Amino acid sequence: MDVMIKNALLLTMTGEGAGAVPDGYVAMSGNRITAVGPMRELKDSRVEEDCKIIDAAGKVVLPGLVDGHIHAMLSIFRGLAQDMDDWMHYGLAPYVSNLTESAAVSGAALGALEALKNGTTTMVDFGFPMRSTCEVYRDLGVRARVSSLITQVPLQMEELSAGELYPLDETQGELLFHENAALIDEWHNGANGRITCMFGPQGPDMVTTELLHKIKEAAAAAGVMIHMHVAQGERETEQIVKRYGCRSVPYLHEQGFLDDNLLAVHLTEATADEVSLLADSGTAMACCPASIAIIDGIVPPLVEFLNSGGTAALGSDQAPGNNCHNIWNEMKLAALLNKVRYQDPKILPAWKCLRLATIEGARAVGLGDQIGSIEPGKLADLIIIDLKKPGLAPYLEHPVRNVVPNLVYSARGHEVETVIVDGKVIVEDHCLLTMDEERIVREAQAAAVSCAGSAAEKVLSLNKGPAAMMKDKLI
Repeated sequence: MDVMIKNALLLTMTGEGAGAVPDGYVAMSGNRITAVGPMRELKDSRVEEDCKIIDAAGKVVLPGLVDGHIHAMLSIFRGLAQDMDDWMHYGLAPYVSNLTESAAVSGAALGALEALKNGTTTMVDFGFPMRSTCEVYRDLGVRARVSSLITQVPLQMEELSAGELYPLDETQGELLFHENAALIDEWHNGANGRITCMFGPQGPDMVTTELLHKIKEAAAAAGVMIHMHVAQGERETEQIVKRYGCRSVPYLHEQGFLDDNLLAVHLTEATADEVSLLADSGTAMACCPASIAIIDGIVPPLVEFLNSGGTAALGSDQAPGNNCHNIWNEMKLAALLNKVRYQDPKILPAWKCLRLATIEGARAVGLGDQIGSIEPGKLADLIIIDLKKPGLAPYLEHPVRNVVPNLVYSARGHEVETVIVDGKVIVEDHCLLTMDEERIVREAQAAAVSCAGSAAEKVLSLNKGPAAMMKDKLI
């Protein structure tokens, strides 16, 4: 073995619940987990002299967290589009219109760094310029499942009126389709298999039916999934009804687009019948509770989807509308928002939320056979959390083990001490070992100042949301 963690509480995510193994060990060789079990079964005679031993007494070991939907590039616009209507048109679009390629890569590095330090080892990223961003994921050492944005709607969305039927530019769509195809050719199964790809149509309202079918055929030929926003808000529903005379989910069903090769993001506007149809089709859901709560004031239909037999992941979405890339935040909010919505404290218990962030999230994004649980043969993506941090103490085993609820309802991410991806320690004692953390933050700061400065005239002229609050000296 190359690495062994010993004396830890393991939450393996095997079986139906958290799969707790008190006083356990995990052995790794290369990039795989080779053995898991209680310390009493460990045979020390086979531990090689150069094996890295991590004593995790007083700590808990989990599978690395899965962020099922992230726009990491937008991290340089953190906190610039909250508390407003028409978020995409008037909040985000003016900034994105001024986003340069180098700034986007700096933003992606910042977002990925934040997610990693909070325990996320797999990032299902959606954006541009993804081929350059893959270099960041390679160097950072994380696992990434990436899509390049495909849209036929003009990127300067702020020039369109809210509710106006979008013009669809076939030339732009073709260029972006080929960019996504080039991403797959260049990066799929790259970086020792850590980087894999998907196709990324932005939404059914933002590409033509012809392009949707072209994407589906290309995805099948390449053996990759499709990652797409679906029923993500009133804006999308209005566009689809105007263009096709029906809602998004029935439209996609009619086109033969709903199956286990689709990761559908948000489903905010899906009806009960549509949620059931999606789940029955094998389509997976990426649920972003914090983002949708801030942007739309809505609780996504995660519980309905799970109750219909669907498989779901949690996602942090983007920092302009969520402010953080922290799956602990998504676990807690998924639980709390649904408990309030249903007025039922038993809805989405902590152990279920932890599974959504690990094994069930991995299954939703098509990686469940490789990551998401701690068991022999799986890839060695693990995190170690210090249970002696004030927010997680005291740690009790009797009469009730309190670790799982404390992780979901109390952890904030800074308690993550060690991160292992593909069998390599990339965060140790809270310190990033693969890249210069200060440089990442410094470059993102400079990029944000530049892009925000370029967008300032348009943002102030629109006088929406935070800009209006700034004018009124409220923020």
